[in-house]
Amino acid sequence: MRKAELENGSTSTRNLSECLAIDQAELIRQVLPGLGLGDDLAAVLDEYATASGKGISHQISAIGCAIGKALHRHDEVSRQARQERLIRHPSDTVRSWAAFAMTRSDPAMTLGDRLGVAKTFAADEHFGVREWSWLAVRPYIAEHIGEAIALLESWTMSPDPNIRRFAVESTRPRGVWCEHIAALKTDPAMGLPLLEPLRADPARYVQDSVGNWLNDASKTAPEWVDRLCRYWADAGAGEPSTARIVTRAIRSLRKGGT
Repeated sequence: MRKAELENGSTSTRNLSECLAIDQAELIRQVLPGLGLGDDLAAVLDEYATASGKGISHQISAIGCAIGKALHRHDEVSRQARQERLIRHPSDTVRSWAAFAMTRSDPAMTLGDRLGVAKTFAADEHFGVREWSWLAVRPYIAEHIGEAIALLESWTMSPDPNIRRFAVESTRPRGVWCEHIAALKTDPAMGLPLLEPLRADPARYVQDSVGNWLNDASKTAPEWVDRLCRYWADAGAGEPSTARIVTRAIRSLRKGGT
């Protein structure tokens, strides 16, 4: 019963295991007609077939990009109406497709435009959609990291912890399920405009991301991370948020005896 509900798009997943258990092809067949994309069903299924034997990140990306192509075959008014249906869909998996569909389908989009679209998904109520939101734009962030940091700096001031977290998670030097950002592995100080405003963030969700960012950096710039964390610890003495971030940031250094 639960799997059937997930595959007809009427409910959201509760965890990664449920996400991985979904028959993506069945979900495509069930929901595309209701999104006004029934005529594009075969094309989307064909694109999905090329990634069906790969990991979930490849599958979600392939489906989303195929839907993005389908959307651009419609006029602007019709396309916007279909995009709204995607954004508001009850299935987190469908909204995850939408993150890719709307950030990757137009090669003429600027990085600022892509991030502006991703922001909707970065604030989603579902943890999975929030992850896919940054994965969808990660290649563009990695390609233009300096510009990305400048654009994301204001996000660290958002009242929404999900938005603050996106600014850090999307720029992690090593990341998860994505390509590394060589410039940040070599010169992690580039990321300070995003890290400094959040060094005492009250949200554990944000704290974890900042700590993980620095732990990534410690793999290639251990001395820099050690100095920064010592400075933060001294400057924020007695601040539990900072202490928690620092503990998370230096976990690899401690294992290595640094």
